[in-house]
Parts: sequence; C-alpha cells; structure tokens
Amino acid sequence: MQQTILIVDDEKRMVSLLKSYLEQEGYRVASAFNGREALEVARREKPDLVVLDIMMPEMNGYEFMRARRAESDTPIIMLTAKVEDEDKIIGLELGADDYVAKPFKPRELMARIRNVLRRAGKNESKGRSLKALDITLDRDTREVNVNSRLVDLTPSEFDLLAALMTSPGRVFSRLDLLDVIQGVRYEGYERTIDTHVKNLRAKIEDDPRKPTRIETVYGVGYRLKKSR
Repeated sequence: MQQTILIVDDEKRMVSLLKSYLEQEGYRVASAFNGREALEVARREKPDLVVLDIMMPEMNGYEFMRARRAESDTPIIMLTAKVEDEDKIIGLELGADDYVAKPFKPRELMARIRNVLRRAGKNESKGRSLKALDITLDRDTREVNVNSRLVDLTPSEFDLLAALMTSPGRVFSRLDLLDVIQGVRYEGYERTIDTHVKNLRAKIEDDPRKPTRIETVYGVGYRLKKSR
C-alpha cells in the first residue's frame, strides 16, 4: 500500500523539491504551507508521516505539533534552520521523532523518513509481545499497557521502551539508544535521548520526578529496572 507523506513548509520551492524526491521514491505526497492548513490536510489525508518546517506564518511548527499530538501519534520529522540545542529539545519534547537541520541533503532526509516509518511499524510488523515489570508492549498492535492502563507513545518513545524491555537490567548507552530510534550512531546527537526518556517517563512513571521503572545510570545511560 502506498504511503502518504505530508510536507509542511512555507517555502513553495522547498515543497516542490521534496515532493519530486518523495514521488520518485514511490510515496504519495500531500502538502501545506502553514501549520493551520497542515492540520486540516492531516485530518483529511491521514498521512503516514509529516515533514514539518518550524518557522511558518499563521501557525508555526511547534504549535502544529501541540495540536497534532492531541489528535494523533503520526510520526513527525522537523525541518529547522535553527541549530541551537534548545530549539531541537523543544521540538522533541512536543513529540517530534527526528529532526533535520537546513540546509540538508535530500538523500539524508529520505534515509531518515525510511527509518522513522520503519520504526513506526508502517513497513513491517515484528508481531511480538514484551513483558517486564507491570508493562506489556505489543509490537504487532503498537500498544503499550502500564499497570493495565493503555499508554499512547510516539514511534520513538515506543522503540526506546521496546529496546529497554528486551533486556531489563542491562544498561544502554545513549549512543546505543540513538542507534535504536534513528538507525545511526550520530555522536553529538545522543543528548536527544535524554529528551525522549523524559517524555517517556512522563507517560509511564507514577511520578516522573522519582522514576521507578526507567533508571538513570549516571555517566552511562539508562536501563529498565529488573523485576525482583
């Protein structure tokens, strides 16, 4: 089944360029030129992934993510000319799955799109369940239950939790986890894992300030607590 990518950017030339590349790769493409229009298109087209510019008129990318995440867990890749870590962290905290800084090479963006779609389970399903502590994760349905409560996770949060659940007690470095959710080990990007873990804890911990499920191993990374 052909997958749909929604491109959101106020630069029409950029939209046209990306549309051409994506269609050559076999994707169906929808487009919007500001966040407000993008919300309407997303509701109508139900895209498999959104490629989202941050700086736009009417409704910027951050505002779009807030509104979209209240409705759907559709994977989102940010396109941003901003290179400050704080701007990237804001986007990740709002639920973005990855980001690409402008200017970028189209091949890099295509690779990241494929990786995010793969992680989201759009291309294939592993059909396996994981259980640890009071958490149940189903890779087939992409559902997570914590203490019998259904929890909605973004694709990156889901894959991060799945990796930790495969080996409770094992310490995963930030680069290990970056490899899991991005398919590459980009040094300098590993701190984004801290943001994903923060978001994940907010959803699965009883008190994110005192986590009892995902433990921090200072100077190394993270691990899922072992059952006693």
